[in-house]
Amino acid sequence: DKHRPFVQWLSVHKPLIGAILESHIKEPNLNSLLLRVCPDWSFVSNHDTDADGRIIIIWKHPATVQMMHQTRQSITCSVTIPSLPAIMFTAVYAANTREERCTLWDDLHEVQSTLFLENRNWIIGGDFNQITHHEEHSSAAVDHLTTDMIEMKDHLLSSGVSDLRFQGSSHTWTNKTPTMPITKKLDRALVNDLWIESFPDSIATFLPHEFSDHTPCLLTLSCPLPTPGTRPFKFFNFLTTHPSFLGIVEIAWIQNGSRATDLSHLGYSHWTAHLLRHFRLKKK
Repeated sequence: DKHRPFVQWLSVHKPLIGAILESHIKEPNLNSLLLRVCPDWSFVSNHDTDADGRIIIIWKHPATVQMMHQTRQSITCSVTIPSLPAIMFTAVYAANTREERCTLWDDLHEVQSTLFLENRNWIIGGDFNQITHHEEHSSAAVDHLTTDMIEMKDHLLSSGVSDLRFQGSSHTWTNKTPTMPITKKLDRALVNDLWIESFPDSIATFLPHEFSDHTPCLLTLSCPLPTPGTRPFKFFNFLTTHPSFLGIVEIAWIQNGSRATDLSHLGYSHWTAHLLRHFRLKKK
């Protein structure tokens, strides 16, 4: 069954609410298919504005969802979860063309104004079919800002939303072509300032590709922040090109008696600092 990986994903991660994008499920088949695949879930779709029903919102008890607005490229709904502040969720599946994407942002600005979303906890998630910076594209040929990128950034700024803190894959789409792989960050979780005030520990996790060319995004409303005073581990790839790299690692392994030791015990920090100073001096 081609839907089995999706069902297994729901079983493992246990979300309360989800958005299925680019479903290609025709409206006459929607009810019977979802009742079979997701029997305990309620759902709404944007079939009224798109014959292919490009966006489907699903949810299960104890969450409740009310659709407030729909277009071909988005669904905006209010979400209620017991003991949590009310949420406004907009699921997006943006078009491939710049002209159509501009209508998406026009619609979102209108919805923001009509539903007073600047005063509500608002999250926008989905596939925006556009990167905001050339570093969000894996190809070295994409090495400068384009008009489309600048327009996307302007839309985010004018809407008062920005990327939610996230972890996992930084590039969320792949062309699935091993011989000429291309990856991009097309999927985002965007929030307004009020969201950050209400859910300061929330985080979006972009999980590995499983059943799509896009990474699934899992939103967690409460995730502990790093302990103050701790720092994430960093490794500078350029160190592996240094002539002494393998020798230093081998000596440290011998001294520590195990190849399973962590790099913090290899004199790594001191060596890195020395090399960084060396590089700065060379630049001068």
